[in-house]
Amino acid sequence: MLIGLKKLISGTATIAVVTTMTACNTGTIEGANRPTTAPANTTQQTQPVAQSTTAAQTTTAAQTPLNEITIIFATRKDSKNLQDQANQVSEFLTKQMGIPVKAVIGDETAAVEGLRANKGQAAFIAGRASLKAEQLAQAKMYLAEVRDDYSQGYTYNSVFVVAKDSPLQPQADAKSTLAQLQGQRIAFASKTSGSGYIFPLSELVGLGFVDGPDRLENFFSQVTYGDGYTSALQAVLRGQADIAAVSEYSLAEPWITAEEAAQLRVLQAIPKVPAHGIVIDDSVPAAQREQLINALLLLNEPAQNAMFQGLYNSEKLVKVNHQEHLASLRQALERAKIQP
Repeated sequence: MLIGLKKLISGTATIAVVTTMTACNTGTIEGANRPTTAPANTTQQTQPVAQSTTAAQTTTAAQTPLNEITIIFATRKDSKNLQDQANQVSEFLTKQMGIPVKAVIGDETAAVEGLRANKGQAAFIAGRASLKAEQLAQAKMYLAEVRDDYSQGYTYNSVFVVAKDSPLQPQADAKSTLAQLQGQRIAFASKTSGSGYIFPLSELVGLGFVDGPDRLENFFSQVTYGDGYTSALQAVLRGQADIAAVSEYSLAEPWITAEEAAQLRVLQAIPKVPAHGIVIDDSVPAAQREQLINALLLLNEPAQNAMFQGLYNSEKLVKVNHQEHLASLRQALERAKIQP
């Protein structure tokens, strides 16, 4: 993204960001020292397309190093004392980077707006928010978390959950299994949830049961949307819904108790939901971006790992390719006819 464009939109985005985010140490979100780029070489405009890559690399190399970095940590239900935990991580990163690294807490919408308004240079956010950050701020995900409750390491399952004694049973294939949902009552986690709405809807569209988000009532007898995994699961536990669409890791505390989990079972799983990860804005010069990535990977080491796990109960970070990691989510959004 061109730096000038970011500054043009920062005025309107800043108001929303400031009201929803808190910063450590100062209590405010401070604007970062934005990099500058070398003037464009006008003679390159007439050169063949093959030369444009070299020009872009030269521009990136000419960015002025930042004198501080702000990382936005998105709130999650299973995070505890997130600001304190993030402060510890930021202090460690400050030592590794040699410049101040600040920790800011906010919801995912505020995190994306923070990147767009130049109030943050990196953020720890979910896949859909990462796509939005790419769209609005040219940020990309470079690291993804690995958790022991993710069945595929740094991807996990979206699941259709039913009561343990439900007559709905797994069949020979996904289409036969999900065909049983016709005429049933479903509770989605929320309309913004990847595993609790986007991937289940995409699966139903892909199998030909529904045409899109506006046609769910033609297949189900009742459709409800909660405010998270817990509300969808509680709807099944209370007999208010026959199926809940949630994440595989929500069948445990802090979302529901072990006793409640014992009353439920997974009917069908949908794999490859991309894990949360760390996106870095294009305003960070390439050398500093690599330095930040390497510093974050040091959180995997035994001496720092407990501090890292304190954030979101993640085990470690792994390098990912932004396009490849989020490809399944892009496909799900497109098939479900939902904008990023």
